[in-house]
Amino acid sequence: MPIELKMLAWSVALGLVHVLLGAALTTHQRGLRWNVGARDAVLPPVTGVAARVDRALRNFLETFPFFAAAALAVVVLERGDASTALGAQCYFWARLAYVPLYAAGVPYLRTVVWGVSLWGLLQLLWALL
Repeated sequence: MPIELKMLAWSVALGLVHVLLGAALTTHQRGLRWNVGARDAVLPPVTGVAARVDRALRNFLETFPFFAAAALAVVVLERGDASTALGAQCYFWARLAYVPLYAAGVPYLRTVVWGVSLWGLLQLLWALL
């Protein structure tokens, strides 16, 4: 299996971890009764780590569709090479590092890590253009 597809699969797994972690932290703040209920009541937004993990998930969801499309296109069109392999790995590992950095509220370094993930995504795009 091409490395681009492996990184895509691991990125899907990372997205699921994002969702589950966010749900667990939100449930911790709002309680199990809220989680299993209809959630009809308007509640204030979550705060602290739960809010930061939720924002990290939203950020992941902004770039993941582009990464998925580019990774699949690189493989289908057989445009993969060392730069696309490196790009896919940089995207995944940077997105993985982004979660704890954002959850901990680390400024600057978090942005640099985000930039690495963007660079990785662009490596895939450049191979297609």
